[in-house]
Amino acid sequence: MHVFKISLTSWLLVLLLVSCKEAVDQNESTAHQVFPHKLPEERPGFPLSTASERMFDYPAPRVQDNELFSQFKYTRLKGFDYNGGDGTISRRDPSRPIKVDGKYYVYYTRRHTKVPPIGWSNAAQATDEIPSTDWDLAEVWYATSEDGFVWEEQGVAIKRPDKPNPGWRSVCTPDILIWKGKYYLYYQAFNEPSGLRGDWCPVSVSSADSPAGPWTHEASEVIPFGKKGAWDQDATHDPQPIVYDGKIYLYYKAAYNKWPDIRDKYAVGHGLAIAEDPLGPFEKHPLNPVMTSGHETTYFPFKSGVATIVIKDGNERETIQYAPDGVNFEIASVISLPPIAAGPYTPDAFTDTKEGRGIRWGLSHFINAGSKGKQHSIIARFDCDLSLDYHEPGFKKTGVWHKPEVYFKQGLGNLREHPEGR
Repeated sequence: MHVFKISLTSWLLVLLLVSCKEAVDQNESTAHQVFPHKLPEERPGFPLSTASERMFDYPAPRVQDNELFSQFKYTRLKGFDYNGGDGTISRRDPSRPIKVDGKYYVYYTRRHTKVPPIGWSNAAQATDEIPSTDWDLAEVWYATSEDGFVWEEQGVAIKRPDKPNPGWRSVCTPDILIWKGKYYLYYQAFNEPSGLRGDWCPVSVSSADSPAGPWTHEASEVIPFGKKGAWDQDATHDPQPIVYDGKIYLYYKAAYNKWPDIRDKYAVGHGLAIAEDPLGPFEKHPLNPVMTSGHETTYFPFKSGVATIVIKDGNERETIQYAPDGVNFEIASVISLPPIAAGPYTPDAFTDTKEGRGIRWGLSHFINAGSKGKQHSIIARFDCDLSLDYHEPGFKKTGVWHKPEVYFKQGLGNLREHPEGR
């Protein structure tokens, strides 16, 4: 009996020692530790600051290893004439380039007017020959290229129809969809000068059997305005389709909290409308807006989800974001000098891919190409490394260095008249 008591005591002592060791090990694992010199690939198991925790929420903790981070390089295109830069010819809002039979095609807004635009604040003075904005009195044109750098303008794709058909005032901001062997162009169709009530216009769609046309008008208002009081009650702009999950995912933009009585407190959101046919009906996603930053729409398949380049406007401007379901986006990286109104070349945009490969180049625009009183836009090419099949360290550098003149040229403008702000 005495031996049994000793054995039991010893056993209890062993259990106590084991428990103490486990407690010590646990305390050591959760106690403060110095962040290691060698950057961990995964989140460490000890307490971190909020910023250190956040490192491991991105695709990679080191930005140079992040597949959704890139710098952007720009090239002036050859083949487009701008009439000496006098403001009478403008090209902007390029579509996603597509490649058919070894040739690239791109569609874009082209304005050729007798005079430059007078501005949307003067829209009431616009006439059949005087545009209010850079996209007023415009049509959708297209061009082709063998290499993506030198382009040959082919002519009009979508011309303005006769009044009062939708788009008689202007057709602009196109993007392309390939669906079951046919081609579909989505674009904005204006029935009034931009600026009278804002950018009040619905989205129309035309189809063709060839990327060169001819194009047949199929439907107007394929993305209906929201009901009165909804964020998109006045606009469905910048339509950009991809094929995802077997359906057509059509992303669009609306500026809200403005017009007609507010013009300087606007916000921008992106919506998603889904259909099983290019002509609709399109059903708006119940979580719209799915993006609350950015301006023009730039979406592309990436891995099993959808990525987007977010440019100006909003708290999350100048970021790349990713949604594994094409709806719930989160920041993947912060970027510099992103392409404006980008149309990325995306070979798998319409293949319903389950492993999107990303993008390497595309076309975008610059809206301030002209001098004062000669406003016009130009189309340019951008290159980047947002591709799973391409690796160029030059695009992964984190510094963008400009000459001082680039910064000084911004100037203070009217701010110089408010010394109390210094």
